[in-house]
Parts: sequence; structure tokens; C-alpha cells
Amino acid sequence: MPSSVGPEALPPPVALTCGEPSGIGPELAVKARLSLGRDLPFFWIGDPAHLPPDSRWAAISDPADCARVAPDTLPVLRHDFPAPARPGEPSPENAASVIAVIARGVELVQSGAASALCTAPIHKKALKDGANFAFPGHTEYLAHLAGVDHVVMMLACDELRVVPVTIHIPLAAVPQELTPALLEQTIRITDAALRRDFGLARPRLAVAGVNPHAGEGGTMGREEIEVIEPVIAALRGERFNLAGPLSADTMFHAAARARYDAAICMYHDQALIPIKTIDFSGGVNLTLGLPFIRTSPDHGTAFDIAGRDLADPDSLIAALRMAGSMARRRARAGAAAR
Repeated sequence: MPSSVGPEALPPPVALTCGEPSGIGPELAVKARLSLGRDLPFFWIGDPAHLPPDSRWAAISDPADCARVAPDTLPVLRHDFPAPARPGEPSPENAASVIAVIARGVELVQSGAASALCTAPIHKKALKDGANFAFPGHTEYLAHLAGVDHVVMMLACDELRVVPVTIHIPLAAVPQELTPALLEQTIRITDAALRRDFGLARPRLAVAGVNPHAGEGGTMGREEIEVIEPVIAALRGERFNLAGPLSADTMFHAAARARYDAAICMYHDQALIPIKTIDFSGGVNLTLGLPFIRTSPDHGTAFDIAGRDLADPDSLIAALRMAGSMARRRARAGAAAR
């Protein structure tokens, strides 16, 4: 296989949605463009009136037009909104347009006009208040648009990849929600994504227990014995490379991380505390199991600093870079298959 992609195999640019216009998304888009220049072609979908004053931007009518835009200028696929953005104040009156931009981004990536989708943070309450948004968040809405029943959230940085099996539920509900079927599906989707998008021939997955010391032989809970161990045993029979169930308190130091490519965690904080401790600014949120690439910065709208030029673009830049890297790997695979 060739080590680089020829011009004919270069993927289209990445689509970046605007997210909540009153948050830090618009200013981060400008900062990301200034940092990345032509290193990573991407375009922003949103209302240019929401960009910070004196921002350099250029309207494009097609994603392919990114190539003609100066490297210090943000390419904008214009999507006008009904109301101005007031930094730091949620804008329910713009909710329908925020949702429409996400749908537009999905259409572009599904049509092949964009190679990947990167989404800026949304404010779920503003979307619910202004447009009766019926989804818990971005991920569920994207799955709906894609017609997918189950997706997996991965958080990734250079030092660690984590996948929570259960996500935004109370800790008390985890034992009921943590079923063998859900765990198996999560492992399968993670393994497939690591092969396709990260180039790992046989991914090494470390599976955490749910209880302290991974249950300690059943003395601290039986989820490991009754749920986790049978799934691991069955998938090992299919040649999945799995370790566990492991005690979560010893999984995330440097020597332990070197032994696996991703950690399968049983609940939200078990996964997110270690990665946010290791790389708070550079973490990337990926949605696995969609028919297209989707990444997002691992932070929220940050209303408290919006409009003050204080927002750190590192997570968005990392999300854009990861989307571009995944798109190039898929382009290489597609070229090799032809």
C-alpha cells in the first residue's frame, strides 16, 4: 500500500458546524483557521454575523471552494440565522437554525461533499426551549439523522482512548443498564472503529470492572462475574484481543496505558476523569458507529468566557485534526480497494 495519498485520493474538506452561536464556538472557528491554515482544509457552517468583530471570512458556495480561500481567512458556508448572537446568553430564538446547521452538515458528509463532520458545542436547554429539541444531545440526533440504532462515544487524546459503556445516567442506574448485549455491542463497535479509522490490525482493548478491585471475586459485587467476564470470554473465542475485567484504579497510569489501545469503561466518570486529567484541553469526542466520521471538542459552550477572546482552541484543533486524519485513512483504504 502506498504511504501517502495521491492528489486523486485527497479527501474533501471537513465540515465544522457553528454550534450555539452565543457560546465560544464562533471565536474558536476563527482561531482554529488561523492555527491550521492550509494544513487541514475545513469550512464553517453558520451565520457570519455571529463571528467575532473584525474576523476574516470568505463566503463559499461549495465545500470545494475552500482551496481558493486565503489561509488566514475562514471559509464560510453561509446559513443565516433569525437573531443576533449575544455572547454568554443562550439564544433559543436561534435554536431551529442551530439544528438545521447540524442536519446540513450531515447531508454534506453523507453526499461526499465533506469528508467528515466536526461539531461545535450546542446548548441543549436552548434547543429544547426554542425548538422542542427531542434528543438528549448531539450524539443521539446524529444517530437519528443517520438511521443508526446504537452508537458509541469515545474520548481520545494522544495518551489515551476511553469508551464509556453507559453514559449520561445516574450511577445508581449503571448496574441495571449494564447488560451483556450492551457491553458486547460497545466492544464490537470500538474494535471495528480502531481497525478502520486508526489503522490498528488487532486492537488491544482493556475492559474495566464496575466495582472496586473488579469485584474482588464477587465480594464487592457480582457484575464482573455475571455480566463482564462472560462477554469477554465469548469475544475472545472470536479472537478479540481483550484484557479484563480490570480494576479501574490501576488502569490509567503510564505503564498500564502502554498495554492497550483503548479502555472500555463501565460508566461516565470512570472513563472521563482519567482522560480529562491527562489532557484537559486536547481531548476529542468521537461518535463511533455512524456511517460517517464525527468528532467534537471535549468541552461545552463556555458562556462565562464567550466573546472575551479567552477561549482555548486546542480541543477544537485536535478534533479537526483527528477528523482529517480519519478521513485520509479512509481515502487511502478506498483507493487501495479500487
